[in-house]
Amino acid sequence: MLTKEELPECPVATTVQLIGNKWKLLILRNLIYNGAQRFTDFPKTIPGISKKVLTDNLRALESDGLVERKVFAEVPPRVVYSLSDLGKTLKPILDAMFDWGTDYKNSL
Repeated sequence: MLTKEELPECPVATTVQLIGNKWKLLILRNLIYNGAQRFTDFPKTIPGISKKVLTDNLRALESDGLVERKVFAEVPPRVVYSLSDLGKTLKPILDAMFDWGTDYKNSL
């Protein structure tokens, strides 16, 4: 997790740094609107994401405290990703993006 000193001074820049790439936004979208997911669930609804990119972004979101990873001691191992309490606070941002995107598409 980044320290306060490592984050940009501007709050908008901080938010962009944490969730500002398309893959992170789509991962968060899945977790916000579909709930907890296994690793193999993400590519079904995020076309074009590679396993490496998915892994890197999930690790970054986990490191930043937005996503939690739970490993079940089973054979084969099962891993489930879900939003942390902090991650759940992003829902209004994603809702606003959803509404804006819908309005934009309807205006065309």
